Amino acid sequence: MEMWAMRVIQPLIGSLIVITVCMVLSDQGVAQNNATDVASTKHNLSATGPGPVRVEGSTGACRFCHTPHSSNPIAPLWNRDDPGTYYQTYHSSTLVADVGQPTGSSRLCLSCHDGTIALTQTYNPRNAPGGGTVYITASDQGFIGTDLSDDHPISFVYDSGVALTKGELRDPASLPPELPLDHQNHVQCTTCHEPHDDSFGDFLRMDNTESRLCLSCHEPDNWTTSDHATSGASLAGSSAVWGNLSASTVREAACESCHRPHTAGGRQRLLRREAEEENCMDCHDGSVARADLRASLNALSTHPVRLTTGVHDPTEQPSAMSEHVECADCHNPHQARRGGPRQAPFIQPAMAGATGVMNAGLTPGEAQYEYQVCYKCHGSRNVSQPTVDRIFDNSDIADAFDPANASYHPVQAQGRNPNVPSLLQNYNTTSMIYCADCHGSDDASIRGPHGSRYAPLLTHNYSTRDNTKESPQAYALCYQCHNRASILEDRSFKKHKEHIDGEDTSCATCHDPHGVRENSHLINFDRSVVGPASNGVGPIFEDRGNFTGSCTLSCHGENHIDEDY
Repeated sequence: MEMWAMRVIQPLIGSLIVITVCMVLSDQGVAQNNATDVASTKHNLSATGPGPVRVEGSTGACRFCHTPHSSNPIAPLWNRDDPGTYYQTYHSSTLVADVGQPTGSSRLCLSCHDGTIALTQTYNPRNAPGGGTVYITASDQGFIGTDLSDDHPISFVYDSGVALTKGELRDPASLPPELPLDHQNHVQCTTCHEPHDDSFGDFLRMDNTESRLCLSCHEPDNWTTSDHATSGASLAGSSAVWGNLSASTVREAACESCHRPHTAGGRQRLLRREAEEENCMDCHDGSVARADLRASLNALSTHPVRLTTGVHDPTEQPSAMSEHVECADCHNPHQARRGGPRQAPFIQPAMAGATGVMNAGLTPGEAQYEYQVCYKCHGSRNVSQPTVDRIFDNSDIADAFDPANASYHPVQAQGRNPNVPSLLQNYNTTSMIYCADCHGSDDASIRGPHGSRYAPLLTHNYSTRDNTKESPQAYALCYQCHNRASILEDRSFKKHKEHIDGEDTSCATCHDPHGVRENSHLINFDRSVVGPASNGVGPIFEDRGNFTGSCTLSCHGENHIDEDY
């Protein structure tokens, strides 16, 4: 047996890559010198290789790719044909790089990994490994195929201009030396993978624990303080099939908790799963994160994230986007966190970095206030379905909360009424509230409008039907802020008790909880209960000063013409 060992150091597609070539001229196995020797990796496809893909009857690990003589001139000592394949390349609405057909070392890698050329089919037939005709197939972990739209983009220029245009990318001048671009400043397969060294697994060029490799290029805003970057929660309880992920905690998994660089289910943005919400549910079903949002999203009233897939897009314009809701409409997974103060109306920590609308023209941007996120859908798009048929019909929630209105709940600005005796002690007339204080889960352990047994997505019961018997449960939502005793003792309106306890009239019959442009005190009558007076006038409410007003209308068969209180 005669063995030649030669170490060749020379440019490969413009990048300096050390290629350890152990050419076995006999048919007897390969040298295995150390842990970084290609012979001890899955790229040793010979009969003696350690990986799951082996070619029985073949010899020599290196000859699958290299030959010392009569090599393909496209690369040093290359022993494979250019596949000549046309590939479906990666694209997305957030991609700014110009991604064309694979070039350079990436095309060489694909000569095996696209599955179109047999592993044993070499450029120099006299230096073939033998073993018949064997292909990488879709059942093999290393199969990439000819559809690269579910793989990280390759063969594109990565320069300062791309980084600046895209944002959240590091300037390539700061790339660590372990991650080389080719001589044209292209990202190639070999930027992330060293095919001869599997020390870090998956032939990565550096350890990717806590996504160190990913974050060498990608720099999401405020990532380092987010829960997904810092949480020590164990992944062990999740029923998810993580595939290539070897991390044990959320912090260790980092980017790869949600993203997969190859064979991604959600092609745009390389999400692990095609259904956007399922990427979240792998952890947020109570198995890793504390709250079981999967159960909450199965409640009677929810934000229906399961109704659409592939509709949400980070570049969408609120005024023109298709109707949908996904977790990412309200949460930015790169910035979301649990801790920190909650002070209405400022954005809550779990919604940090989410987009919102900045003005009535629905100009998108990073939301500073929680209501800006809600207005993307519940503003002038009018996706809200009224639960009460009101005299002044307004399904534009943003317009209802307009501080120019005669009255409104203090979501966007402090309330206009300086005297509200019914407020509980932890509230006053300068207090402000979140949309989520009323619209959210009925489970106190789960924050936010994920799901509730009380429609429309309310934290507590609110009976809007006429002939409802007053009780703490009937108007539990109102009584979260307003003192029930004060209401029933007529401290602000001398006939409050008569209306809601004597006549069994719902709060909703007279009050519109969002806001009313025309009337003070949120007065906007339910037209299914309240109609014009016998003289044909009304229904009308007139504010005549502090705790004083009049009504002209008919209600429950009773006629009121300029009846004051």
